[in-house]
Amino acid sequence: MGDPPHEPVELPPDPPAATGSGPGDRFLRACHRLPVDRTPVWFMRQAGRYLPEYRKLRLGRDILEMCRDPELATRVTLLPFEYMPLDAAILFSDIMVPVAAMGMDVRIEPGVGPLVDDPLRGPEDLRRLRPLDPEADVPYVLEAIRMLRKELAVPLIGFAGAPFTLASYLVEGGPSRNHEMTKAFMHGDPERWAMLMEILGAAVLAFLLAQVAAGVQAVQIFDSWVGALDPDDYTLFVLPTMRGIFDGLAEVGVPRIHFGVGTGELLPLMRQAGADVVGVDWRVPLHEAWERVGFDVAIQGNLDPATCLAPWEAVEAKALAVLRRAAGRPGHIFNLGHGVLPGTPVATLQQLVDLVHERTARPMEDGEEAW
Repeated sequence: MGDPPHEPVELPPDPPAATGSGPGDRFLRACHRLPVDRTPVWFMRQAGRYLPEYRKLRLGRDILEMCRDPELATRVTLLPFEYMPLDAAILFSDIMVPVAAMGMDVRIEPGVGPLVDDPLRGPEDLRRLRPLDPEADVPYVLEAIRMLRKELAVPLIGFAGAPFTLASYLVEGGPSRNHEMTKAFMHGDPERWAMLMEILGAAVLAFLLAQVAAGVQAVQIFDSWVGALDPDDYTLFVLPTMRGIFDGLAEVGVPRIHFGVGTGELLPLMRQAGADVVGVDWRVPLHEAWERVGFDVAIQGNLDPATCLAPWEAVEAKALAVLRRAAGRPGHIFNLGHGVLPGTPVATLQQLVDLVHERTARPMEDGEEAW
C-alpha cells in the first residue's frame, strides 16, 4: 500500500489540560493522542553503545553492575541530552535486572546478550523464582529514578521485559533463533507454563508499579521475542498475562507502551492487551500498523535503525516517509523500530531529531493548551 493522502486531521475539541508546562509535555500529550506543537521524538537504546562517553563508562564494567549503581545509571540516562533535544528519557537499566533479583543466575555477555547458566527445565524449577519485592530487591533502580526526576526537564520512561521474553531467556538459557525449548515447554506443559507466566507477570507488574511510585511518568513493556509466536499461541499463552499487567497499571494513570519485534500479525492482539501506545518495528508501514491497532490508540515508531548507518539523504527520505504515513494524526511518537545500533553516527540522530521537530511544527490553535 502507498502513503495515505494528506488530509486535514480533526483534533479533539476540548483537550484536557497538560500535565505540566513547556515542551516537556509533548511526549505525554502524544501518548494521550492530544494535539502537540510538534511530533515528539525519543529512541530506544538512546543512551547506548553509539555514544563515546557510554563506551568509556562501559569499558571493564559488567552491565548489570552498572544498572545497580544509581549514580552511574543516572549519568548514562542523561548522556544523550548533551547532544540532542529528545522529548523523553528512558531509564538506563536492563530487562534482566528483576529476574536476577528473583534468584536466577543471570549474566550479560558482550556481543551475545543475557545468559542463564542454569535454565528452567525441570518440573520443580519454578520454585527457584522467588516473588519480587522491588523496594528490597531492586532499590537501586528506584533510587536512580528519584535522582533522575530531579535532573530531567522531559518525562522519564520506566520499563520492564514482558513475561514471554523473560521466560524465553530463562528456558532457553540465552538468545534463541527458533525458541524451540520455550515453545516445547509452552505446548508440552501448559499448566506449568501458566504458572511461569503468573510468576513473571506478578513480578513485572510489581516492578513497574514501584517505578511509577518512584517517579517515572510512563512505562514501556518490551516483548522482544514474542514475534516468534503465531496469533493462536499468543492469544492462549501470552495475552491473558499481558492483560493482567496493563489492567494493574491502569489505576496509576501513566501512559502504558507495549512494544514487540516482528509483531505485525500480532498487532490487533497486542491492542487487546490494553496499552495506551503500541510500538511497532519497521517491518510494517506505520499507517498499516495503525490501522491494525486502531486509530483510537497512540502509535510509536518506526524507522529501521539500520537506516541510520546510511548517508543522511537516505535517512531523511525514510524518516519523511514515516511522517507522511502518520499523516499528522494526534498520537504519533517518532522512534526507531528497535534500538539504536552501535556505530550509528551521533550526528545522524541529531539531524533526525531536528528533522522531525522542524517538519511537524504547528501552531497551537485557539482553545488548545499552550506550551
